[in-house]
Amino acid sequence: MDSKHDLISESYQRRKKSVDNLFRRIFWTAGFVSAVFILLIIVFVVRKGIGPFLSGYPGGAYPLMDFLTGLQWRQDSAIYGVAFIGVNTIISALGALLLSFPVSVLTALFIAKIAPKALSRIMTTIVEMLAAIPSVVYGVFAAGVIVRWVDSLATATGLSTYGGNSLMAVSILLAIMVFPTMTSLAIVAINAVPKELTEGSLALGATTTQTNFRVVLTSAKSGIFAGLILGLGRAFGEATAVSMVAGNAMIGPTLNPFDTTRTLTSTMLAGLKETQGLDYDIRFSVGIVLMAVILLTNLGIHYVKDRIGRSMS
Repeated sequence: MDSKHDLISESYQRRKKSVDNLFRRIFWTAGFVSAVFILLIIVFVVRKGIGPFLSGYPGGAYPLMDFLTGLQWRQDSAIYGVAFIGVNTIISALGALLLSFPVSVLTALFIAKIAPKALSRIMTTIVEMLAAIPSVVYGVFAAGVIVRWVDSLATATGLSTYGGNSLMAVSILLAIMVFPTMTSLAIVAINAVPKELTEGSLALGATTTQTNFRVVLTSAKSGIFAGLILGLGRAFGEATAVSMVAGNAMIGPTLNPFDTTRTLTSTMLAGLKETQGLDYDIRFSVGIVLMAVILLTNLGIHYVKDRIGRSMS
């Protein structure tokens, strides 16, 4: 009897191990395919983007330093300077994060730890619905509502805008768009904090508010900053909606929130009507700059996260 039981147990363990190995191979294959596609996209963009600066380019190579340090983008005059566009992109994205990140974290904390369960479920559903709204819908809303707010604010302060199309409109739009992404990931991270940590903090005499801010948010900081990185990635990568309210400035950079602006993605989108030539190919060069900006900002966010973690520990 024991021998039969041992055979059944051994057979079950073999089947369990085979299933585990099968799913491990499936997950590994999926990850490998994803990495290959990402690599192919990067290679394609880089190969296409460096073409305009090579000596063999039809019509002559465009000066690389003029492209990287230029403060003017004049398609009609074949002047392509990306420096001010990169600065404007960073300013608009950071402005969006300054508006949205604190609200996202506090909203996630309220949903996960403070709100009654019924209200928490309702608010979670609303946040998820906001994340599912297409970008063009946000753009239409911004073009019809946000630009009017900005224009009214400028008029009230004695300033002028180009019909509300401005850096401020872009930042507000992006803040609304990245809010659900950052909030959803923050909720997941906060819910993953072990109850033992919060109970231990309360048992040591800390108040609920102190526990939420000093223990819960500190323990969930990896997930919260992961949401920040994804939100920043969406802010950097949004093109359609931003193009509807940016104004496409030809010179810059600008720190005036009521002035028109131009981002890297909106610049790339504006060249899709072309199919060949310098004006088309140099959009891929802008794509290389965009990837570099995203990489550097992500590294900066990781550095800030590590510094915050050490200061709060």
